[in-house]
Amino acid sequence: MKVLKYENSNKNDWNNFVLEAKNRHFFFYRDYMDYHADRFQDYSLLVYDEKDKLIALLPANLKDSTLYSHQGLTFGGVLVDTKIKAEKMLEIFDLFKEFLLKENIRKIVYKCIPYIYHLQPSEEDKYALFRNEAKLIRRDISSTIYLDSKGKYSKGRKWSVNVAKKAKISVTLSLEYENYWNLLTKTLASQHDTKPVHSLEEITKLANLFPENIKLYIAKKEEKVLGGTVIFENDKVAHTQYLVNGQEGREVGALDLVIDYLINEVYEDKKYFDFGMSNENNGLYLNTGLIAQKEGFGASAIAHDTYELNI
Repeated sequence: MKVLKYENSNKNDWNNFVLEAKNRHFFFYRDYMDYHADRFQDYSLLVYDEKDKLIALLPANLKDSTLYSHQGLTFGGVLVDTKIKAEKMLEIFDLFKEFLLKENIRKIVYKCIPYIYHLQPSEEDKYALFRNEAKLIRRDISSTIYLDSKGKYSKGRKWSVNVAKKAKISVTLSLEYENYWNLLTKTLASQHDTKPVHSLEEITKLANLFPENIKLYIAKKEEKVLGGTVIFENDKVAHTQYLVNGQEGREVGALDLVIDYLINEVYEDKKYFDFGMSNENNGLYLNTGLIAQKEGFGASAIAHDTYELNI
C-alpha cells in the first residue's frame, strides 16, 4: 500500500470515492473543500492498495507541523467504502505515521465523523486511534432529534410555535441569501460580537455548487425576513447552520416555527435532524441557554470527539 498527497489531478478520483464512501458527506467533495483553500494549507491524503486501487481518503490540512483533519470542516476522519476491514484500517494508520514522519510531521489532530453521518457502521478509525494511543483532547455535544422517534416539545417551544402560527408567519424555501445574511450579520454583531464564518459571497457560491445540499428556509411576515436557518442536507441528516431570529422574529416565535416546519414536514423522512453544537472553550463550556432551546424540541446529545495522535 502507499500514501499520496492530494494534487489537483486527483480531483475526479477523490470525488468519485467520496460518492461511494460509507461515511460520506457532501462537504468532503473538492468543490466544497477548496472554496477556502486560501485559508488552509491542504494536506489531504489518498491511500492506494497493492493493485493501485484507491481505498481511503483523509481530508486534511497542515499547520505548524501538525496535520489536522480538517480545520475548515466540522469533522473529517478517514473516508472508506464498505469493503474496509478493521485490520486494514490499522495498516492505513501505520502508513500515515510512516509517511508523515518522512515529512517531519509529528502530530495528527483528528476530528471523528459522528455516527449519525455513517451510511453503514464506520468506526474502524476509532479503534485504530485507540490502538495507537491517541488521546481524547476535546468533546463537544451536538443536539440531535432521531426523527423515527421524536421527543416531545417543551411547553415553551409549543407556546412559541403557536404564537407564530397565530401571527400568520410564513415559512418558505428561499434564495434570498442577501437579505438573510444582512439580518444574520446584524444579529450576530449585536448579540455575540461576532460574524458568520461564511461571507455572503461564499455561502452563495456554495449554495449554487450544491443546490441539493445547501438550502435556506426563512420566516417572513409581509415580505420582511424575521428569521430562519441554512440547512446542510446529507443522506440521512438535516443539519441547521446559521439559525437566526431578529428582534421582531423573537417577539412572534418566527425561528421556532421554521424549526417546527422543518422537523415535521420538510425532513420527516430523514433519519436525524441535527442542531449542531452548543459548546465553547474547546468543549469545556456548555452554553446552557442555547442547548435548552434545542432540547426543547426533543433533541438529545451526540458527541463530536477530537483526538491527538503523536507519531
